[in-house]
Amino acid sequence: MTFRAVVFDLDGTMFNTEQLYVQVLEEMLRRRGLPFEWALLNEMMGRPGMISLQIMIDWHKLENTTPHQLYDESDSIFYGILERELAPMPGTLELLSTIEAKSLPKAIATSSRRKVVHHMLDRFELRPRFQFILTSEDVQQGKPNPEIYLSAASKLGFAPAEILVFEDSANGCAAAVAAGMHTIAVPGDHSRHHEFGGAKMIAQSLADPRIYELLG
Repeated sequence: MTFRAVVFDLDGTMFNTEQLYVQVLEEMLRRRGLPFEWALLNEMMGRPGMISLQIMIDWHKLENTTPHQLYDESDSIFYGILERELAPMPGTLELLSTIEAKSLPKAIATSSRRKVVHHMLDRFELRPRFQFILTSEDVQQGKPNPEIYLSAASKLGFAPAEILVFEDSANGCAAAVAAGMHTIAVPGDHSRHHEFGGAKMIAQSLADPRIYELLG
């Protein structure tokens, strides 16, 4: 099959931020005397921030707490960790170069906020290498709703089936599959136990040789 464009998720797919978010969640829960639970993280993963934090509030019945309050707190923790530990996921930079050599347009479709996304991409001078970036601020319905991927297809000007998508989480994969895109799941340690229904491949990493075979 010949692909005409590629769309990447960001957190956990291109960067190790899902691992960093685990540290953020652990610290937020620790401050409240609450235990860390993978089941909660699985519910939050891949969703827009406000929705994720509301899930946390509902999960632990945090009265008199709003998602906006938790957002400010999580940001202060996250940026401190980010400066020390942010790194591209294995195979990311090499795959970007290969896609560019084939002159395929690239985009990002992420549940993160624009300022955070730009901050991460700019640390590695990656932002100019993408045709556009869609964030949680560009859609009404976050992943697993397919809106962000349908919007990406529209902006790229190609049919969804002609677009290759890389996703690391069940929610993100569900969004891309529902949009009709050729979806490759690239789980990390944080999501290897997820179900990736509809994915065409479950890759070991972005360096998986099968991805390069698929790209020809």
